[in-house]
Amino acid sequence: MTKQQLYQHIVSTLQSDLQAAIAAAQAAHETATHEENVAENKYDTRGLEAAYLAAGYSKRIQEIQQSLQAYRNLVIRTHEAEHGVQLSSLVAVCDTVGKQQTFFLGPAGAGLKIRTDTGDIMVITPNAPLGQALLGKTEGEEISLSIGSTKQIFEVVSVE
Repeated sequence: MTKQQLYQHIVSTLQSDLQAAIAAAQAAHETATHEENVAENKYDTRGLEAAYLAAGYSKRIQEIQQSLQAYRNLVIRTHEAEHGVQLSSLVAVCDTVGKQQTFFLGPAGAGLKIRTDTGDIMVITPNAPLGQALLGKTEGEEISLSIGSTKQIFEVVSVE
């Protein structure tokens, strides 16, 4: 999968997530405002719970919209070895036991997993510890991350 195809897949996934969140927010809002959910006593919280749910979905909608805008502003760069890993890089790393993982360094959408014929690609951002550690690294370099009391070492296998 090329970086452009990956980019399109990420944007498409975010757009689908946005539509699902909008539908869920509308359903929660309708539930919160429905006449059957008017509190009958101080212990009846169905309407209040639905209102909290609608507010949560509204926040999620804003987050997804911001992510989509960040991707619309993203310039997909061709890899230049002297610059190392940058925003929009596709990076393969290998840990000390030989497990290889592939990451796309994006401006938003951290945690999004894209399934491809050759394996999964996880979206990470420069805000994540791994994303920060990868910035500027080149093929063959090692990075070390301490997560709690665990130290992990990765080698950069490839950068596109």
